[in-house]
Amino acid sequence: MIGATWPARAALLVLLIASFTLFWLRLRKVLAVIQGSHPDPGFTLAPLGPRVRRFLAEVLGQSKVIEQRRLPGIAHAFVFWGFCAFALITVNHIATGFGARFLRPDAGFGEYYYSFVAAWAVLVAVSITGLFIRRFFVQPIWLGKTSPESGIIALLIFTLMISFLGGLWFDENSAGGLAMWWLHTLALVIFLPLIPHTKHLHLLLSPATVFLKREGFSAIPPLSGDEDFGLDTGKDVTRIDALQAFSCVECGRCTEHCPAYNTGKILNPKEIVLGLRDYLKEFGPNAEAPLLGKFISEEAAFQCTTCGSCEFQCPVGIQHLPMIVGLRRGAVNTGKWENEFGAKLFLNLERNGNALGFSSAERQKFIEKNQLPLYDGSQEYCLWLGCMGTYDPQGREIVLSLARVLRYAGVTFGVLRKEKCTGDPARRLGNDLAISQVAEANIEALRAANTSKMVSICPHCVRTIGTDWKEYGGTFQIEHHSELLARVQDRLPARDSSRTRTVFHDPCYLGRYRNIYEEPREIIGRTADVVDPYRSRERSFCCGAGGGQMFLGEEKGKRVNVERAEELVATGAQVIGTACPFCQTMFRDALGVVTQNPPKLLDIAQIVAVSLPAEPPTAPPVPPVPTLA
Repeated sequence: MIGATWPARAALLVLLIASFTLFWLRLRKVLAVIQGSHPDPGFTLAPLGPRVRRFLAEVLGQSKVIEQRRLPGIAHAFVFWGFCAFALITVNHIATGFGARFLRPDAGFGEYYYSFVAAWAVLVAVSITGLFIRRFFVQPIWLGKTSPESGIIALLIFTLMISFLGGLWFDENSAGGLAMWWLHTLALVIFLPLIPHTKHLHLLLSPATVFLKREGFSAIPPLSGDEDFGLDTGKDVTRIDALQAFSCVECGRCTEHCPAYNTGKILNPKEIVLGLRDYLKEFGPNAEAPLLGKFISEEAAFQCTTCGSCEFQCPVGIQHLPMIVGLRRGAVNTGKWENEFGAKLFLNLERNGNALGFSSAERQKFIEKNQLPLYDGSQEYCLWLGCMGTYDPQGREIVLSLARVLRYAGVTFGVLRKEKCTGDPARRLGNDLAISQVAEANIEALRAANTSKMVSICPHCVRTIGTDWKEYGGTFQIEHHSELLARVQDRLPARDSSRTRTVFHDPCYLGRYRNIYEEPREIIGRTADVVDPYRSRERSFCCGAGGGQMFLGEEKGKRVNVERAEELVATGAQVIGTACPFCQTMFRDALGVVTQNPPKLLDIAQIVAVSLPAEPPTAPPVPPVPTLA
């Protein structure tokens, strides 16, 4: 039997001790960095249900790996599942070397299990070969620089599979059988210590990363006290930040879908994560050296549109946006970020209460001129106007169209007497003082008005009010107007003839942030034929306005809104449908650059309003609007 001689056993023991020692010496340093970082404020494991379901789906089921990159994703999944199947075989293999085999390939359960694993060995061998060819010969640009370690790991995995299959082909006590056994053993003992030294450390850390990630999409953690300004130096890095930094598999999915990277900016979300990892490797946790500098570019951190593509795509649970916003917080809250456009934005919020710098008197004039009802608590909805709906001419048209549609559908609403910016651009740019001031003022006004349900034309307002304001004690029930209109669509007219072809752009803060994709299409579909652009739904390309970018002046490289407008125009649609006033503003500016005969640019509320009769007909009372789910 293999390993029956004492010299063979001694050699195997030495190899295993050396392999495990080298493995642990590196891994313990990584674990020390993660453990040495400070705990995440407000973090809790409860509720466990969503975490367990996510672990089962994304780790064991490899759902995100496959869904977002089908062919290479399936190949990666086969490798993962194959390794899971091989776990028992590997233990049995080592046990065999010490004369303690518990599975035999020619008897009992072992006969069936060996056949099962043999099938997986073939799948893994084919898959790892395909992945090797893709990385070293096809070389998609977003994978970045090819590392020799990746080739070595691929070769070792292929060797493990072939040596296992070869061991089944030869008699185990023959020269060929012994050669296959020792080849398999050597591949194992070489493979193990390489794991913590390469990106393949994700094999160990990513299951924990997926399970422990912050609940909620782009969940910006609260500051832990007066001395917490965000991610400024190494002492501000939390355990979740460190865990995620060391879990990066460098697959480049975040890079592939980043609008900044795709339009010539220096931002690469992968490099932000790897930069944090390099910082922790060199300086360790609790270091005083600034995070922005040697390993992470400040310019890159402030080019992010916070569209969420990177975080949505990541197969190992890395949450890029809290990391990037955290870096911005560290720079802005400590006064280290110097930007004239950012300073003007923050000053507008402080002096005028809105991001555009208009006098609040302009809001009152708009309300009075258009006879918008004031919210008194008796209406079904408080209509939140937002900065764009209040001061931007096109935003005002969207608000008035929505008001007309709501009246037609029998939905009562009112607007607040006074309203400030939600603080969305300040939140995304990292100015905690600015958002706290406007948020607290708005929360007080909403409570004074006894507000119950709210609706807004702006997904950014919906996100900030519904999620970010909770940090300041504000808990309000708010939805986007696409959700409300979808629920009352049966009360709205539909056009059977002269249907225009309309391409719908999924706003980042409505789609990836809120998982709303079908409702806007249902609304448009009542009067038009809906088509999708090249990148749509969860893969929708950003308009370029988010993350405060709309207020930061001219951008470097190709403009993001121009890139997206070209995709929308390429569909040949007569109308571009939007569901966010920021998107509409960005496309309005870009369409003149893209084409001399641009398609119409309409919000979903405007599309519906076009189909309404000039005067609402006399109709019997309509039933009340269904309540929010």
